[in-house]
Amino acid sequence: MPRLCKPAVSAPEHVITLDETLAFAEEAHAGKPQLPLALRLIRNTGVLKRHIVQPIEKTLQHPGLTERNRIYEAESKNLTPPVIEQALKNADLAARDIDAIIYVSCTGFSMPSLTAWLINNLGFRSDTRQIPIAQLGCAAGGAAINRAHDFCLAHPGSNVLIVSCELCSLCYQPTADDIGSLLSDGLFGDAVAAAVVRGNGGVGIDLERNASYLIPHTEDWISYAVKDTGFHFQLDRRVPGTMEPLAPVLREFAKDHSWDAGNLDFYIVHAGGPRILDDLAKFLEVDRQVFRHSWATLTEYGNIASAVVLEAARRLFEEETPAQDATGLIAGFGPGITAEMSLGRWSSSDDRELD
Repeated sequence: MPRLCKPAVSAPEHVITLDETLAFAEEAHAGKPQLPLALRLIRNTGVLKRHIVQPIEKTLQHPGLTERNRIYEAESKNLTPPVIEQALKNADLAARDIDAIIYVSCTGFSMPSLTAWLINNLGFRSDTRQIPIAQLGCAAGGAAINRAHDFCLAHPGSNVLIVSCELCSLCYQPTADDIGSLLSDGLFGDAVAAAVVRGNGGVGIDLERNASYLIPHTEDWISYAVKDTGFHFQLDRRVPGTMEPLAPVLREFAKDHSWDAGNLDFYIVHAGGPRILDDLAKFLEVDRQVFRHSWATLTEYGNIASAVVLEAARRLFEEETPAQDATGLIAGFGPGITAEMSLGRWSSSDDRELD
């Protein structure tokens, strides 16, 4: 059965704290009527610090889309190799054991995908399948796990590497004062994550079932406006309330697997913001503490887009080892409005097949 092994996660060296974020917001929006709203939004994110790929002073200079995308490409090649190396080590595999690479990112663009560079430079086989995902935003972490699951079912015994590279600070719009920009400038952080889904063997979460769900007619609730100045994050005020319609979907998804979504042993969910986590706890009728890995990720890194579910999963692995066959839910939420859901069971046994 396909098994998600322990993820590896790394964040850039530069750090910006909540107090520093508030100070920069006060400077950037001084005298503007929306300044009180900006400060309130930032305080309400629950984010105490974030990591960013450049010093904040340089980020706020905003050199334009061309230069920002150049930085994205250079830093993605700099930051991903050590994280991939650790993820392979966690899965007890080598680069040549990987049959497909799923690369997810919504914060920069390159063609060919970074997967081509990884194959050419990190020892992967030339026949490694390339599966880039660029437009699912924060839901892409869950989608990557699900597509890896699907690939392993379609190609038994295969191993899939997931790589998430989210340099959200390269999308900051420091002078924009629409609600999406005000929120994103105080919420999103940078991180790189990687994990292997093994076709057999390893230790981790056996992936048993996955599904996707799109809330009808909400495709403009989370979006990018692509301008000369780059990607402008656009957010509808109704987005924080999306857990109310999605919780029943999660319940039905688990019920179809004969599980109770409100009575599982672990939860790995996307930390889009405090309201998302609080509402999901409310509508699933669970204690908010079950989302402790997501809360910790939000507090210490901010919203790191598709990397959130991998970072939350890493925290699960590093906590006290779950009991054998402990049941859990993985869920990512993002533009669409899209939910990517997976059910899994913890396995501490290495059942790899002998050649």
